[in-house]
Amino acid sequence: MVGLTSALEGINRSEAQFAQLPPAQPAQSDQVDLSAEAVALIQSKNSFEANTNVLKVADELDRTLMDLMG
Repeated sequence: MVGLTSALEGINRSEAQFAQLPPAQPAQSDQVDLSAEAVALIQSKNSFEANTNVLKVADELDRTLMDLMG
């Protein structure tokens, strides 16, 4: 399970980044940069997916190792 800590931390960072996105309906006086928000959302999604894939591969490696050992 070495290396899973960084993947879990990455998932937590992605979740925190996603949680910091502004609400869909900003107040009248707020200005929203839609392109920056879209980029942040895509980056958060990609980061989350990449870290989830790391966890899946690690799980497969653990299962393969256990199968080989007995």
